[in-house]
Amino acid sequence: MLAYSLCRMREKRTMREENFVPCLVLIVFLAFPRIALVLLFLFSNYLQRAYHGLLLPLLGFLFLPLTTLAYAWMMNTRQPIAGINLVILIVAVVVDLGGLSRGEYHRRRRWED
Repeated sequence: MLAYSLCRMREKRTMREENFVPCLVLIVFLAFPRIALVLLFLFSNYLQRAYHGLLLPLLGFLFLPLTTLAYAWMMNTRQPIAGINLVILIVAVVVDLGGLSRGEYHRRRRWED
């Protein structure tokens, strides 16, 4: 009986650890989208299945990295770009453009002082 309960405890622990890994990967992808794009490009064909060429992923890497990841995710999971998926894509664009414009705001403000 004790051996059975110890095995169940180990099984529960590994299940929790396994469920934690995808969340950690998602956090890393959202926090560092350019690093995620480089890793996906080098070690998988995830971006090649979504974008049939090199130009769009390269431009996405430079200007809209989170949007590039969101669109690649939608294309690889065969989800339509409508409804909530369209909202996700628009939020990704806004976040990407917000990061670019906020930097410009600080540069201008620094020169005014």
